Amino acid sequence: MRDPYEALGISPTAAADDIKTAYRKAARLYHPDRNPDPGAADRFRHIQAAYELLSDDAKRRDYDALRRRNLIDDPLLEATSLWASYIEKVIS
Repeated sequence: MRDPYEALGISPTAAADDIKTAYRKAARLYHPDRNPDPGAADRFRHIQAAYELLSDDAKRRDYDALRRRNLIDDPLLEATSLWASYIEKVIS
């Protein structure tokens, strides 16, 4: 799964209300019943998974800890991942 914060278009410091608002907005935009694009269903699944992770305080805390640890342990890997996400966003 790609970065859940990126999937919802929010900052890692986003509040619970911001997460819910971003999820609802993205879900409406990419729901397969509303969006005929072939990639919409896959994008919608990513959005759902991101919301499930970030809306649960314990799961979010664990994810954030892992994210920080990855940045400390292997900053090149994290930078490569961020760059790939940026390029994907620019291209699409």
